[in-house]
Amino acid sequence: MVSLSFAQQKDKALQQSNDFVYEGNMIVSEDFVTAEKEYRKAISKKPSNIVGAYNLGNAYFETKNYDEALLRHLEAAKLATSKADKHRAFHNAGNTLMKQKKCKEAVEAFKNALRNNPSDEESRYNFAVAKECAKEQQNNEDQNKDKDKEDEEKKDEEKKEEEQKDDGEKKEDEKDEGDKDKKDGDKEEDEKGKPKDEKDDKKDGDPQNKNQQQKPQHGKLSPQQVKNLLEAMSNEEKKVQQKINAKKAKGKKVKAEKDW
Repeated sequence: MVSLSFAQQKDKALQQSNDFVYEGNMIVSEDFVTAEKEYRKAISKKPSNIVGAYNLGNAYFETKNYDEALLRHLEAAKLATSKADKHRAFHNAGNTLMKQKKCKEAVEAFKNALRNNPSDEESRYNFAVAKECAKEQQNNEDQNKDKDKEDEEKKDEEKKEEEQKDDGEKKEDEKDEGDKDKKDGDKEEDEKGKPKDEKDDKKDGDPQNKNQQQKPQHGKLSPQQVKNLLEAMSNEEKKVQQKINAKKAKGKKVKAEKDW
């Protein structure tokens, strides 16, 4: 009796669920909000009754609430126990995905629909349309990826050129700064690093290097040269005097006495 009572209770829940579905079907075209409540009551009363989820999914589809419609159709496909029910649920799920521009996912939904009813022409036609749509979307994605890659490479190249340009300008600035420092250092050396007499000599037109400074100027004799010249003149004078004395001595005639 317990088992029988339980079975009767199950049948009562299913009957109540179907009653709510019926009420929803009667008003869905005129009062969607109230129909939605009736469908939800049917699902709550008998969750395994796929009619509630299926009809609620169709109602959402008609009001363009595609996210909720897809959720309910997939729920119905999961609960369905017959191939016919699975086919209808997957077929409607595929239509919903096409409305969402999810062609690749729609292809899989129509595949599942055809697995449960290969002879359905509408499912076959929608499957072909979904495949073509998915192919076109894939091509567009590939083109966009190629374009994005080209744009990324172009940006990288521009960035690289900009970095090279900045490096070049930086090196040029460093070179200019180095030349300036060198020039300032040379100027400072000229002004502070040289002995004062050298600068004065240069101002007077005298030679710059040390060897040239030791040389006498044109038309002048150094003290050593004057000394050497005087000594040479003195020696020359002595030689001349010696020659004169020798000549005088030779010129005198000595009277020789003869011995007879």
